[in-house]
Amino acid sequence: MRAMPFVAPARHVVCNGGVVLRIHRGFGYHRACNGSVVAYGADGFTTDGLPTGGPDGGPHAGPDGSPGNGNGTGPQAPASAMWSVQFIGTAAIVQPTPDEVRRFGRPPLRADGEPFEPVFMRVEPQFVTLHTLDYCEEQPNGHAA
Repeated sequence: MRAMPFVAPARHVVCNGGVVLRIHRGFGYHRACNGSVVAYGADGFTTDGLPTGGPDGGPHAGPDGSPGNGNGTGPQAPASAMWSVQFIGTAAIVQPTPDEVRRFGRPPLRADGEPFEPVFMRVEPQFVTLHTLDYCEEQPNGHAA
């Protein structure tokens, strides 16, 4: 049987056209995924119907982490939209820059009961799919008086 390796659970940040993932070294997924094609997905859906922000934590941002995307390239979602993005690309173990590490925020204390030890992978998206769900405050009335 052939299957694509997976990376889960992961925290990610969008950096220079790629995505850097932070995962727990103890899971061992980084060894299976290094140099392999992987699929990854993230969304901004919540149970209260409000957008959560971009995948890198920006408030009410699009799927690349900024309202619009700020650079005129790549997928864009309205700041008020709920979004979901999936992509496929090749993963590689990397050492992130200090700024990239800072953007991840605090790591968890534990993963499956053991101390969290981060390992980082960069994925260069090759095939990207973006879906958005827009909700309007006012719904047009389909009936005329």
